Amino acid sequence: MNALSSKLAGWRLFWALGACILLMSGLLLAVGPDPVEATRTVIRATARTSFVLFLAAFVASSLAALVPNAFTRALMRERRYLGLSFAFSHLVHMAAIVGYGVLDPKFWPSRGALTNTPGTIGYVFIALLAVTSFHAVSRHMSAATWKRLHTVGIWVIAAIFGLSFFKRIPSMGVAYAIPFSILCAAVAVRLVGKWAQANKRKQAQIRNSQANTHPQHALEP
Repeated sequence: MNALSSKLAGWRLFWALGACILLMSGLLLAVGPDPVEATRTVIRATARTSFVLFLAAFVASSLAALVPNAFTRALMRERRYLGLSFAFSHLVHMAAIVGYGVLDPKFWPSRGALTNTPGTIGYVFIALLAVTSFHAVSRHMSAATWKRLHTVGIWVIAAIFGLSFFKRIPSMGVAYAIPFSILCAAVAVRLVGKWAQANKRKQAQIRNSQANTHPQHALEP
């Protein structure tokens, strides 16, 4: 198991996940009897892979803080590559949407600017987070700016996922109530995990402050 996890780490993990997403999309297009419906299926499938990969990156640090074990530590260690895999999955998702618009000329005219706004904002943040995940770009940013961008970005993307699920619940019921509930649980895990991390840092600062205020005398030889 450890040998397998070490092989599927870093860029190997990214390429493996990317290959699976492309293979899945290609198979769905190949077996679909109708190109339009097959493309719709790819849109739905890549939306699901994007959501799963996003959740993994979203809760990685909090799970590592709340439930420290080999799996959560590995999740935390691979968070960058999971995030990049999410960006790739959503790139394929966007390509499928564009392809669907080409195959069905009625698609884009039926969507207003307001309908497209959340998705457009989401893709802007996905692009920003992906680009700034590379050292060649992030080294030109301060640590505070990088952290602020990634914190705001990941919450904006979570909110867009939540809105997308929530607005479909009245018409599609459980099909979207389940992922919406999972997202709410992930938000709770992240908030509790961040609280635990902040509390741990605060306790460490208190201990360091007390140690500096009352230094222990060195033992005489």
